[in-house]
Amino acid sequence: MSATPSRRPRFGLATPVHLAVLALMAGAVHAQSGPNDSPAPAPQQESSTTASGSSDARESKALPQVVVTATKRASSLQKTPVSVTAISASTLEDAHVKNLLDVFNLVPSMQGTGQGDHGIVSITLRGIGNDSAKTEYADPEVALFVDGVFAPRPEGAATLLFDLDGVEVLRGPQGTLWGRNSTVGAINMKTAKPVLKDQSGYFEGGTGSYNRLGVKGAVNIPLTDTAAMRVAFMHEQHDGYVDYQKPTQYTLAQQQAAYSASNGGSLAGFQPINYNLFVTGGPKYNAQDQTAARLSFLWKPTSQFRWDLSLEQFADRGTPAMSLMQTPRAGQNFWSALIDTAPTLKRDSTSVRSRMEYDLGGMALAYVAGYTHFKGSGTYDQDGGVNVPTSFTTGATYQANNTVWTSYRSSSHELTLQSTEKQTIDWVLGLYYAAEDNAIRFDIPIMNGTQQGTVSWQGSFIQPKETVDSKAVFGQATWNLTDAFHVTGGLRYTHDDRKNIGGRGWTWAGNAAAPQIPLNPTIDPTDPANGYTAGNINDAHYTGSKTTWLARAAYDLSKTQMVYGSIATGYKSGGSGDGGLLYGPETLTNYEVGYKTTLWDGRMTFNVSAYHMKFKDFQFSAPVIVNGNRQFAYSNAEGAKVSGLEVESAVLITPDDRLQFSASYTKTKLGQLVAASNDYALPTCFDATLGGNCVDVTGNDLPHAPKFALQLMYEHTFPLSNGDQIAPRISFHYQTANWLSVFNLGEGDRQKAYSTADISLRYSSKKNWYVDGFVRNVSDEKIKTSAGSSGSYANNPIWSAQYAPPRTFGVNAGYNF
Repeated sequence: MSATPSRRPRFGLATPVHLAVLALMAGAVHAQSGPNDSPAPAPQQESSTTASGSSDARESKALPQVVVTATKRASSLQKTPVSVTAISASTLEDAHVKNLLDVFNLVPSMQGTGQGDHGIVSITLRGIGNDSAKTEYADPEVALFVDGVFAPRPEGAATLLFDLDGVEVLRGPQGTLWGRNSTVGAINMKTAKPVLKDQSGYFEGGTGSYNRLGVKGAVNIPLTDTAAMRVAFMHEQHDGYVDYQKPTQYTLAQQQAAYSASNGGSLAGFQPINYNLFVTGGPKYNAQDQTAARLSFLWKPTSQFRWDLSLEQFADRGTPAMSLMQTPRAGQNFWSALIDTAPTLKRDSTSVRSRMEYDLGGMALAYVAGYTHFKGSGTYDQDGGVNVPTSFTTGATYQANNTVWTSYRSSSHELTLQSTEKQTIDWVLGLYYAAEDNAIRFDIPIMNGTQQGTVSWQGSFIQPKETVDSKAVFGQATWNLTDAFHVTGGLRYTHDDRKNIGGRGWTWAGNAAAPQIPLNPTIDPTDPANGYTAGNINDAHYTGSKTTWLARAAYDLSKTQMVYGSIATGYKSGGSGDGGLLYGPETLTNYEVGYKTTLWDGRMTFNVSAYHMKFKDFQFSAPVIVNGNRQFAYSNAEGAKVSGLEVESAVLITPDDRLQFSASYTKTKLGQLVAASNDYALPTCFDATLGGNCVDVTGNDLPHAPKFALQLMYEHTFPLSNGDQIAPRISFHYQTANWLSVFNLGEGDRQKAYSTADISLRYSSKKNWYVDGFVRNVSDEKIKTSAGSSGSYANNPIWSAQYAPPRTFGVNAGYNF
């Protein structure tokens, strides 16, 4: 067993990261302290110019006001009648947030997991998510935006969160204003923008467990009196968590006996196992190696016009997350696996985002546009080494899930016109258009025993062109009946057009003349000589449209208290799966009431909301076997019901003591659905006409929905006599047990109740440098985020699971200039 060598950032001379570093160094050399003549930002919008966290809240006698854009206009969080969590730049820094997986514990009713074979992040909000939203087919229920630009594919959710002004998580249907696939919520990441006439920035470097190395920084550079530029970059890497197991090596006689027993007593065709095919060195699973850079421009030639433009590059050279045996094999460590497919992950994306705003006097016109090009590939050990081969064709199964290539291009355009000055009726009107063009080749070779064995099944899913076109028109208006009473109504009409052109599932045809070797990128499955046939014809065309609406009333009980109630509908487009089979759209109605208040002269906020969601035609998707062919299929459940309660509070106990609290209660029930999945060992279908293996999951709880979850954060600042500060911080998370799939199959399919804590200690100097040490998952809890089983349902199947990271620690040091 060989350890993975420590890797260094690869900053090529022509890469955007190299340019970002050079610009940052130049800015640091020439940075001058001077007045900022640009208009002051809203008081709640914390600047990301510093990475050390703002001390304003600690020096103030009140909590800073938080401004959000949940209603497509800037408003105080405490005056916004929406269930929204606003996470500031300093909170992201304090919580050591690097990607979306780090955000989940900061938001009520939010859960998430990394998916292994595609290396993506799956998001669940208020008990609703889609674990299968990892292919070119599936759409998530939670929409992800960056600066208001929709990110359609789940690979985007794994990108680094760097140099942000903050993150807003909107819970409940947001389709009226936010559009596509925001069935149960939307996440908007707001990047730090350039500032006029200001030269400043920061740089941070860190190290930690598993050979972690991280660097990040940003510099704001004034270009003219009306233009500015911001350069930001980040690199994070660590070695993988999963060690390689050495295979059990059977003697030649033992291998021959096992082979003979499965081959009618004959040794014809016998081969000894080539144990060199097992991976025992090189990069490990669950490694991170991600780099990102962003170049942002601001042009503000007049007080009426502003143009923000950014170019962002992201590169991922880490490895996928490995599923581990829930009960390790005797003599093996928990964080280890018997691997016969080496992990690789290569993903690159380029994104351009633009926002133009023009003040028309009482009205504002805005045009938001975005474009993303993504391409990638990867290899993944799907069998997970849960069984040890007893001969080259017996005792185990070799299965790899390999993304040979994938790419997509997406673009979106949104034009809005809205009132600005407060009027009797505040309104916003908008037009929206988005387009996607997806392509993928995804191979699944499955061999009996080892890679040397005979073919069990193998196929190549080649989708050369799958397109999405979505058009929408929307409007929302708030009638201010009095200074305290406000009524809002909104409508959105959406038309979706989805096509699969030329998609084929090429499957092994059992051609005796073709070599029985694992499918790999050098094999063209479309050539009949290689032994494959078109098992699935995936050509399909889906069109559909839907009108969604919102009705809401809000009443200000006083200057510091408000109540609201709303009824909103949500919609997610239908589409097609393998075989060209169409499935219908998913819709829901959400009923919600809420209360927000500010107490103790602004030193405490307390927000609570209760909701009930009723789904119709809830979409369920999974890999299945139909007539011997493996394919990705969709079903529309009769519906689902979800009810819950969410509480959030922040308290400035003293100028040196901060406390944040959030909690959620969630109750779910799935409507009528008979479900199947290749990811689980399931019983034979109760209905012989259905065939195969399936479970009636009607009435089951939805996955990733603990009934109760609690998050606490406490920080105390110790001021030192020289003006420096020391601030210890602890975050505590507790949640009750939750299922990991709709099947509700017992302890293997369940994450038990658990609690975990993160701690950190920050030293901040008045000379603008800081050192921050941290430990995450202090108690080293083993937290399952998804599960699967293999073998026979009736004969103790073997359970595996994806897990949240083990205990990690690190230290960062930075300087603000």
